[in-house]
Amino acid sequence: MEIKGRFDHFNFNVADLEKSIQFYEQALGLKEVKRKCAPDGSFILVYLGDGQTGFTLELTWLRDRTEPYDLGESEYHLCLRVPGDYAQVKAYHQEMGCICYENTDMGLYFISDPDGYWIEILPL
Repeated sequence: MEIKGRFDHFNFNVADLEKSIQFYEQALGLKEVKRKCAPDGSFILVYLGDGQTGFTLELTWLRDRTEPYDLGESEYHLCLRVPGDYAQVKAYHQEMGCICYENTDMGLYFISDPDGYWIEILPL
């Protein structure tokens, strides 16, 4: 049997759902495309899309979670390619104060979301 998987979504657990939704919309233009709420209110799943692909970022909010998430050594990340003037996008992220790492030799940088997750930014 040959299985042909395809990417669907990636998940980040978040402490403040509205703050995270606002960050991803402001920093990367991602928009909410779907929402699932537990009948008992114990969790909310919000899926953000880029409007171009079917891939989504799932933000999971857990009502009973009070402490920040332990991100370990942050050796994983999400990567987005951005259209337009890459230097202008980078300047915008600098204004937002969300650039957390830059590798000028490789011509890339990372931004950090409100929970400390890293997102690599590359030109389109």
